[in-house]
Amino acid sequence: MSRGSRARVYGDFQTPLELARAACALLGDDGFAPAAILEPSCGSGNFLRAACERFPGAERALGLEIDPAHAAAARAQLGPRAQVAVGDFFTTEWQSVLASLPDPLLVTGNPPWVTNAELGRLAGANLPRKHNAAGARGIDALTGQSNFDISEWMLQRALEWLAGRDAVLAVLCKTAVARRVLAESWRAGRRFARAELFGIDAARHFSASVSACLLVLREAPGARAQTCTLHAGLAREPRPRRLGWRDGALVADVRAYARARPALGAAGATWRSGIKHDCARVMELERAGTGWRNGLGEEWLLEPDCIFPMLKCTDLARGPARSTRARFMLVPQRAPGDATEALRASAPRTWDYLCAHAERLDARRSSIYRGRPRFALFGVGPYAFAPYKVAVSGFHLPPSFRVVGPRDGRPVVLDDTCYFLPFEREDEAQRTAALLESSTARDFFTALAFPDAKRPLTAGLLRRLDLQALASAV
Repeated sequence: MSRGSRARVYGDFQTPLELARAACALLGDDGFAPAAILEPSCGSGNFLRAACERFPGAERALGLEIDPAHAAAARAQLGPRAQVAVGDFFTTEWQSVLASLPDPLLVTGNPPWVTNAELGRLAGANLPRKHNAAGARGIDALTGQSNFDISEWMLQRALEWLAGRDAVLAVLCKTAVARRVLAESWRAGRRFARAELFGIDAARHFSASVSACLLVLREAPGARAQTCTLHAGLAREPRPRRLGWRDGALVADVRAYARARPALGAAGATWRSGIKHDCARVMELERAGTGWRNGLGEEWLLEPDCIFPMLKCTDLARGPARSTRARFMLVPQRAPGDATEALRASAPRTWDYLCAHAERLDARRSSIYRGRPRFALFGVGPYAFAPYKVAVSGFHLPPSFRVVGPRDGRPVVLDDTCYFLPFEREDEAQRTAALLESSTARDFFTALAFPDAKRPLTAGLLRRLDLQALASAV
């Protein structure tokens, strides 16, 4: 197997020595001095070396590495300062290993940045037993929310080892992984004496386009903390933001959450996702004279009944009035179960167009189209064609809530990068948009939306905002 292939299979991002040293320099600032150091996936040894340099008084230093070449490189640079063994994290008898290490214990390193789904695609074998780690059900499981990062599984196991011990876990990982580890720990009733998250430049250090961090957790008997201080870089800030566990959920900013709490409720509005089609080159159109041009550069004459003006998340973020392109969507249904073959009679040119691109449409991979009429879309219903909508991008923070009205007498539809509330009357939509732009609503989104998340706003998050409670709070 080539080095590039091994790197992909093992999620292999070797830690630069300068980064490892900067991370370890933070660990002793509160007086922590480990008697033992453990790195369960030590790679070529840079992190273990930096920890040994920062804590020369440690009695033992131990590293485990699955790649024999990396293990040899680690031994070469560490010499007698640490013991490095070749082994698999997932099959090692960790309890016996940990029993030989005295407290205070430092567990550190940079576990693999790879998901179980990616390992499956690459036929990698260094992974735990496959299961739905988050207990996702229904559409969440179908759309990938049952996927998980291998490092998340490894960090959860490490915290189980350290329960009740005097220990620090200090690891580099994706920021989303760090948050999930904290949330699961707090959900399970675990507390930490210290929890900190320091941002790192993953693009600079690993050529990775992902939000990443150094996560530092201090285990100690009697710990009570349910908050984690957040620092933009590898230095402590004078007034850091704090995320935490409140009312059974992870919140991005505990101070903003305290201000926004009166607006939370269990009876939030039913936010809808825009229409999902998974074939933009065919289903999204622009005007071309008296006809329409698709994303393939083709021009067609189509009946107007199934064509609607559309907006995407970028249009909402900058404002529909500033949108540089007038885009349209071909919507062959009004409800999910509508038989699209009816277009053969009612809109024959549109039916011919869909059939001409059947190969592309039939190749859509999402399981949500299985068992549905041919050429069906997802997210259609009466709400999609409401004359007025209060709409927001799912990808942009801070959120901008826009009132979207008809264009040329046709309702505007949104794609699935957007969320919206449908209205029959413009004045109702305007009042709702004003509420959602209030300072209390801004606190709500500051408290609950994570800017680095793949999709910072979701329908589930929006539904937690009780509009009646919000109206009483502003």
